[in-house]
Parts: sequence; C-alpha cells; structure tokens
Amino acid sequence: MDLTGIHHLTAITADAPANNRFYTETLGLRRVKKTVNQDDTSAYHLFFADGAGSPGTDLTFFDWPVGRERRGTNSISRTGLRVSESSLDYWAGRLRDNGLTVGDIATLDTRASLDFEDQEGQRFRLTADQPGDSHPWDRSPVPAEHQIRGLGPITISVPDLDMTEAVLTRVMNMRKLRDYPSPDGQGQVHVYAMGEGGPSAELHVAVQPGLPVARQGAGAVHHVAFRTPDQKTIHDWAARLNEFRIPSSGEVERYYFRSLYFREPGGNLFEIATDGPGFAVDEPFETMGESLSLPPFLEPRRAQIEAGLKPLD
Repeated sequence: MDLTGIHHLTAITADAPANNRFYTETLGLRRVKKTVNQDDTSAYHLFFADGAGSPGTDLTFFDWPVGRERRGTNSISRTGLRVSESSLDYWAGRLRDNGLTVGDIATLDTRASLDFEDQEGQRFRLTADQPGDSHPWDRSPVPAEHQIRGLGPITISVPDLDMTEAVLTRVMNMRKLRDYPSPDGQGQVHVYAMGEGGPSAELHVAVQPGLPVARQGAGAVHHVAFRTPDQKTIHDWAARLNEFRIPSSGEVERYYFRSLYFREPGGNLFEIATDGPGFAVDEPFETMGESLSLPPFLEPRRAQIEAGLKPLD
C-alpha cells in the first residue's frame, strides 16, 4: 500500500482578493474551485491548479483575518512548484518584475531551482522537472511552455528526525533516498519518496533544532496532503493509522475528494486524499472555479454564506 505523491497543499491568506489576483495573474494558475472552508463557512477556500485541476497541482488557501506567521521549526516550511528547467530564467524575471523577494537560480539536491516568496511571505521553490504530462491553462497569462506543472517537493521542518522518520517509513511506507545540506545553513535535509518518486512525489525533512517553534498565520502552510487513488485505499489508510494507534480525524467527505487527517510527531498536519471525484463533480469543467460552489450539505445555507463573503474579483 503506497501513497503516489503530493495531492495538494493548503496555506493561509489574510487577503483573499489579493491572493486570488496573485495566483491567477502573476503565477498564471487556474482557479478551479471557489468554495468555503467546510468547518468555518465565513472563510473562503480557494483552489488554484493546472488547466485540468489535476491531483498533485492544487495550491489551496483558507482566508482568515490573522497576522503574519512566525517562522520556525515544527512547520511546513517551503512549497515546491515544478516547472521546466528552461523556464527558470523566465520566472526569475517575471517574479522580480512583480516586486517579489526572489533568490538566484542554483542547483539544490541535484536539481536547478529558484526560491521566492509571495506577497504575504509564503516561501516557495521552483524546481526543474523532467518532461512529462502537463495540462496548461489556455487562458493563463503565462505562456504554456512556462506554466507551473504542479506541486513538489514539499519541505517540512522538525527539531528531531527519529519519530518523524519512523512515521514516514514504517507507517506511510515512504522510502528514504538521500540527504543534503539545508541551503540556509540550518541543518540537514532528508529526502523521502512515494510511489514512482521524482519531485512530485518527494517530502523533504529539514532537521532544525536550533529554530524557535513556528506560529501559523498569513503566509504559513496549514497542511500538506498526499495522494491515494480511491475510496477503498483511503479505507485502508484509516485502518492502518488505527493499527499503529495514531490519532486521526477518521474519514472526512470533502465532496471533491475524501480525506483523512493526522499529525506527524513533529506537529505538522498531514492529510491523505483521494484523487477523485475531482472539481468538475458539481459544475461544468469549462467554467469550474468561476462561481461559488458549495457541497450539498451547505447548499441550504447558500444565501447566508454568500452574504458573509467579500467579493474576490
């Protein structure tokens, strides 16, 4: 029983309209779902992805009125985005032209990469990916050949490796591949792979005991989700966590996918999510993400929910 890669990553924004503009206009992603946090319907839950809304490409955001995060360990510290190697120069120029904090193109863990931060300080790394299937968005302001292909690798920070590694390898069946020095000089980074491996299926664990404990806020990552194919396999994962006596949410029906949440020993929130049914389950593929979608159990409250949301566009 194996996870197949990164499914999505959910972060926090304190400014949904600016967040929406940045991820659609600057990063050129498609907004594939405009909905609300199912546990806090006063907050948007926005999903940005490739042109098809493919699993493994979703960057999602909760819209909460909070201050900036305090950086540190016990956190999901850097979000990887995959692009073609020939696109890194394009992105360095585009991001600098938009006034963002951008590093230099460098080789990290054998791959060309480019670090940057969004307008709220969320830390990203563009990573050169091998040619493969991609689903460009034909209405993106970014040319098809330079568009973001998806997520990965994702980096988490923990103060101690042993218990986190035990969960990754013994419970989640990841494979430890290699180590490399953290580019900020704060400890070693350990690489774990899922499924067929590659940057879309890697979790990087930075061991950083010298850092303070992070505090979530705008610009922080709330959780990272890993892919499992279908409802049967998520049943199996729920049973496996129970077998290892790891507390979890139990299965949660998110309508666009089915989920299971738990915390690894370093305190980071993990999710396992099914690949389907996907974002076109409740609206036409051609227009998904353009209007407010609500799962069936929230539909009776649509008028009340819409009245509490600020305009995005």
